[in-house]
Amino acid sequence: MTIGTRLAASCLILALFVAPASQADDAAGWDPTAWRDEDTIELRTTAPGGEPHWFKVWLVVLDGQLYVRLGSRAARRFEENASRPSVAVRIAGREFPAVVGTPVPDMAERVAAAMADKYWTDVFVRYMDHPLTLRLAPG
Repeated sequence: MTIGTRLAASCLILALFVAPASQADDAAGWDPTAWRDEDTIELRTTAPGGEPHWFKVWLVVLDGQLYVRLGSRAARRFEENASRPSVAVRIAGREFPAVVGTPVPDMAERVAAAMADKYWTDVFVRYMDHPLTLRLAPG
């Protein structure tokens, strides 16, 4: 075996062991119930050929799952995201680079009601268009 072949084999073996551990660490730190009282979550999307863009949205936790309700502009950012359905997330001082956003239209009313209960300013915001409700979970 040549040195180049050994090096390539070593890199492959290292990649096989390191990548799953990193993903497992990300998933292990994901704890929606701990974030129930957080006010906002930041999502990062990247338009094809564009720069990454972080934006804040409200969140609710229902049945141990984290949900967000996106307005028209944020929904468009998610739909045009180069890595869709994966987005990066910042919450409670933590960053998760690969979180899957799953559209859940069947939860839209329940999430909207939870938003109204949690955020007093939702009395105004609820009348704006919110075309996309997402469940966020590690990918």
